[in-house]
Amino acid sequence: VQLQASGGGLVQAGGSLRLSCAASATIFAIKDMAWYRQPPGKQRELVATITSGGSTIYADSVKGRFAISRDNPKNTVYLQMNSLKPEDTAIYYCYLKSSWGSIITDSWGQGTQVTVSS
Repeated sequence: VQLQASGGGLVQAGGSLRLSCAASATIFAIKDMAWYRQPPGKQRELVATITSGGSTIYADSVKGRFAISRDNPKNTVYLQMNSLKPEDTAIYYCYLKSSWGSIITDSWGQGTQVTVSS
């Protein structure tokens, strides 16, 4: 499954951005979808996940500011980011887990840069 992320950019602190990530058509069943980020000089970290049923989990650092959603017919996951802070600056990666029978695969998008200026 191929993923194409978009929506990153430069924004001032307090601003908003919406990331999108579309998966290619596939015979695999898409399970969990998620957003990760990698700040400069740091490890990649989980931002938010959403199951096929719509259950969500957020990192403590983004709770109340970010919202993950998905459009299952479009195989697309979104990340609405509000009240952005300079520490949200990172490359954001979309991720999904899919399966076909007993085969389970992990897929990653190419990353999109989010820069928040103070």
